[in-house]
Amino acid sequence: MNTPPRELLAQMFAAAVNAAQPEHCIPPHLPAPPRGRTLVIGAGKASAAMAQALERYWPGPLSGLVVTRYGYAVPCERIEIVEAAHPVPDAAGREAAARLLALVSGLTADDLVICLISGGGSALLPLPGAGVTLEDKQAINRALLKSGATIAEMNCVRRHLSAIKGGRLAAACHPARVVNLLISDVPGDNPMDIASGPTVADPTTCADALEIVRRYGIALPAGARVLLESGAGETVKPGDPRLAGVTTRLVATPQMALEAAARVAEAAGLPALILGDSIEGEARDVGKVMAGIALQVRQRNQPVAAPCVLLSGGETTVTVRGRGRGGRNVEFLLSLAVALNGATGIHAVAGDTDGVDGQEEIAGAFVAPDTLTRAWAAGLRPRDRLDDNDGHGFFEALGDSLVTGPTLTNVNDFRAVLIL
Repeated sequence: MNTPPRELLAQMFAAAVNAAQPEHCIPPHLPAPPRGRTLVIGAGKASAAMAQALERYWPGPLSGLVVTRYGYAVPCERIEIVEAAHPVPDAAGREAAARLLALVSGLTADDLVICLISGGGSALLPLPGAGVTLEDKQAINRALLKSGATIAEMNCVRRHLSAIKGGRLAAACHPARVVNLLISDVPGDNPMDIASGPTVADPTTCADALEIVRRYGIALPAGARVLLESGAGETVKPGDPRLAGVTTRLVATPQMALEAAARVAEAAGLPALILGDSIEGEARDVGKVMAGIALQVRQRNQPVAAPCVLLSGGETTVTVRGRGRGGRNVEFLLSLAVALNGATGIHAVAGDTDGVDGQEEIAGAFVAPDTLTRAWAAGLRPRDRLDDNDGHGFFEALGDSLVTGPTLTNVNDFRAVLIL
């Protein structure tokens, strides 16, 4: 291998992100134009770039509205782009969600709705259900983000407190035909968990949402509790005739991104082992496990011989107990570094493919065999930083942060461990 380890890891991350760029993944999945209108709607961190690609390749007239994260807008000529807050929703997102619902009213069976959905759409479409305020949703969202709940659990609660998620937006499009083009950022690629499934059926119930709230000790405002306990927050279920004209296509997934990174490693002469595209759990626990696998490879050439690269994706969680700057990818990396304890020949990168790990405009970071040595020399105490959930502060102080800016896509977390 002639490429320096850190450079090769950066190339693999870039390849994973590039594989999910809308410019590449949208055109092959475009439906045929309809007899009536073509209306484009959507939400997510990649939705504006998806809209731009759609405009570029669509053969006929169209109009529409999509909402994306602040800083993620790109120029479009016929589709309006609105920006709103993520991960904690704001009034701009609420107003955009209301506009989307109004936009799809009065459609006919001759019309086509193309729905562009990607990760981040849950926070970007915060239209509260009856009796729930935006402030309620903000408080619940903050509590869920800190609780350690999985993304599927968080989105179950969000769907049942919403007036637009859980298939409600698709039901409002009836009788028009709806084609969902989804970029998946969730473990398992389940469409109902991508942006909390505004245009797909939801088999989960208000009772499921209440159980999740109880499990994690989430305080519910009175209006939210009434909505769930009464069953009034129930979502659109499989078999609902209003969803009969809905087609869903996954245009980019974490697995596709991992396979792209594997090709970069193999071109450099290194075997790549994909451990899984949907790994979940506490970030620090996943870090320990990944360190154990890497050491087994380094010391015993099992389950694959070194040199090699171990790739994985998914979405870990962080139960926040400290006051640090958080980030599940940097928490994973700091835990990995502590567990490796300076083992020779092991390097790693982890980052969120949307360019934002946690609430920081930093994608992730790099780990090298000398990470702990450099940290101690700089007066940093790695275990203390891990206990304080301060991965970003730790890696930024070492100059090891991975900063990409908005990538305009999102296929969740990317992890690569290079063993030489």
